[in-house]
Amino acid sequence: MPGVSARRLSHEERRQLAVNLTRVVTLYRSILDAYIIEFFTDNLWGTLPCSWQEALDGLNPPQLATLLLGMPREGEVARYRSVWPLTLLALKSTAYALAFTRTPGFQTPSEFLENPSQSSRLTAPFRKHVRPKKQHEIRRLGELVKKLSDLTGCTQVVDVGSGQGHLSRFMSLGLGLTVKSIEGDQRLVERAQRLDQELLQTLEKEEKRNPKVVHTGPRHPPHHVVRWVDPTALCEELLLPLETSPQSGARLLLTGLHACGDLSVALLRHFSCCPEVVALASVGCCYMKLSDPGGYPLSQWVAGLPGCELPYRLREGACHALEEYAERLQKAGPSLRTHCYRAALETVIRGAQPELRRPGVQGIPRVHELKIEEYVQRGLQRVGLDPHLPLNVAALRAHQAQENRVVAFFSLALLLAPLVETLILLDRLLYLQEQGFHAELLPIFSPELSPRNLVLVATKGPLGEAFSLLETEDS
Repeated sequence: MPGVSARRLSHEERRQLAVNLTRVVTLYRSILDAYIIEFFTDNLWGTLPCSWQEALDGLNPPQLATLLLGMPREGEVARYRSVWPLTLLALKSTAYALAFTRTPGFQTPSEFLENPSQSSRLTAPFRKHVRPKKQHEIRRLGELVKKLSDLTGCTQVVDVGSGQGHLSRFMSLGLGLTVKSIEGDQRLVERAQRLDQELLQTLEKEEKRNPKVVHTGPRHPPHHVVRWVDPTALCEELLLPLETSPQSGARLLLTGLHACGDLSVALLRHFSCCPEVVALASVGCCYMKLSDPGGYPLSQWVAGLPGCELPYRLREGACHALEEYAERLQKAGPSLRTHCYRAALETVIRGAQPELRRPGVQGIPRVHELKIEEYVQRGLQRVGLDPHLPLNVAALRAHQAQENRVVAFFSLALLLAPLVETLILLDRLLYLQEQGFHAELLPIFSPELSPRNLVLVATKGPLGEAFSLLETEDS
């Protein structure tokens, strides 16, 4: 998907982008703030301009992917069956123009061309227990952290929210970095330590089988710490150097792979407040879990803009996978009807118990194989209502006939969602720049594999032309 590169923008241009984003988000807030399960109860289709309805009505899923989301099949030429209103075309162009580009320096991850389940850029020991998506992420982020560590003279990497330690293990045992891993879940830390020992044993066996391969120096696994990081306070453990650090003082690099919600904000605050932290490489996610206030906005500039508020629904929508949904649209599979079915269920729930709104419905398996009335009956049972309530089957079938409208409205919201993510990440860039730090944002992962693929890189001093080394493409 096209977009704007943060690196090509001056500080003033970034501030102007924030102004434009808040204006656009305010203009289309009714779409962004809508819950698709209320499509029928709130007549969401009727909230769209009549000219938009005429343009979108009757489009099948592949046409929505190609014409609205701008993601055609390879070699496909977009052909409009009618003249679209200028306001809808303007929405589409604006969504493309103002969002940070999510396209990295490679179109298809070269590491998976031979085998879609195994990265050719990781050796077998580092792939074990790691899914392809995570293989791609730990390699790409790990190599960037290694380059950033070398450029800034860091003595220690701190991986915050390290989970099972896949990234920490690759950075320490694969790239030779000194790594401290901080994770709040004791069970995940114990699992990470077991995987550390398993990998060490595997590497030692490989060396014995192939003595010609010489490993320089002893191997040090990550140092694991069980600790929850409070986003509102400094974590002393995070800042403590390991015994292997130079006595002259540690120079820390903080990183987090999909640091959830406020955890990514905590990384920014530790970077900005602590002189021993000299570099940062953070990939955020789960924006809906950001504290409000506290997690957004962070910068004085964005906080002063009218319309900067991003309530829960907007932040939750920013976490959707646009590329993955476009692929589903192109395949036009039966799973697309789930939103329509759930919206129909909401009408029945409101009719039976008006005060019960948007209740959580545990996953109903094989939705695409169910008739809509069967789905509704199972859904009623899952929300604690009588599954044998009399149903207006004709009304349910009428709702089902509008499935493509439901998909079209959801596609509109997804088209706008990257603007919300861009505003959140732009706010973080401006927050760091307001304090005199150098901060950039790069697309680092394939968005098809990892939707939250933008890494925020910050240093206490400018890297100048050396920063381009962090953007090295896959071979």
